[in-house]
Amino acid sequence: MHYDLTDLRLFLNVGETENLTRAAERSFLSLPAASTRIKQLEEAFQTQLLIRQVKGVRLTPAGDTLLHHAREVFRELECLHSDLRPYAKGVKGKVRLLANTTATNSFLATGLSRFLSENPDVDVELEEHLSQEIVSAISAGAADLGIVAGEVATQDLDVMHLCSDELIVIAPVNHPLPQFKRLHFADLLDTCRFVGLNQFSAIQSFLDRIAGGMGKRISLRIQVGSFDAVCRMVEAGAGIAIVPNSCARRYASRKVLRFISLEDEWARRELRLCRRPGRELPQFAETLIQYLVDAAREPV
Repeated sequence: MHYDLTDLRLFLNVGETENLTRAAERSFLSLPAASTRIKQLEEAFQTQLLIRQVKGVRLTPAGDTLLHHAREVFRELECLHSDLRPYAKGVKGKVRLLANTTATNSFLATGLSRFLSENPDVDVELEEHLSQEIVSAISAGAADLGIVAGEVATQDLDVMHLCSDELIVIAPVNHPLPQFKRLHFADLLDTCRFVGLNQFSAIQSFLDRIAGGMGKRISLRIQVGSFDAVCRMVEAGAGIAIVPNSCARRYASRKVLRFISLEDEWARRELRLCRRPGRELPQFAETLIQYLVDAAREPV
């Protein structure tokens, strides 16, 4: 049975992209070379690993099993590199981190910048996802660490509390919204125009899902790319918005926005770091965890 790490890396990329062309690009192979390697893998294991479809590919049960073991192989290699790093030069490690929108726009930048500055031989691959997607990816071994919020079920993972936050309403100081100290999301959907994040934002998808569950939709006047841009648009009178309290409070001293709490239970969010139980991570990943914990617990 003959196959090598290039074959396993290619198959890992196939499993993550579900597309042979993109997997070949990730693996720095031509499409014919990638196809040949997949065919040789199937011959080596004497079973079909992929089902070719009109758009992309789908893994067979045997392919799912190989994908799981390929992830474990490269995880063990990361641990090997981590242990040997003190004795070698030029060997880089990588941590794959998934996070929700609140984390990526608050403490995460501080923690990652400090870590990367003091650990130049380690790269961090950061992606933003919905919390439920993060839990699924961590459970499947598709990422090393995840930061989630809200009521998403994490009982099958090792979980560490990072900090607490809440989603609040922000409005211009002269907005006609009644001077309530607290209100419900549903109170806003029929009467207000919103400033939102773009369609790729996990938190915007989350809010859209909440509104859809009420049989309503968010009336978006404009969508922008960051919470800072959201706050500036609200300040300019483009509409109201729902943002994490930790992001909105950066504008508190300027007295240009009104801050209104939401009564909805889902608005209060505990941010947690999760990982697969019993899984050994490289030492540099353990170090990253401590940097994130320290940054999350700093005063806003």
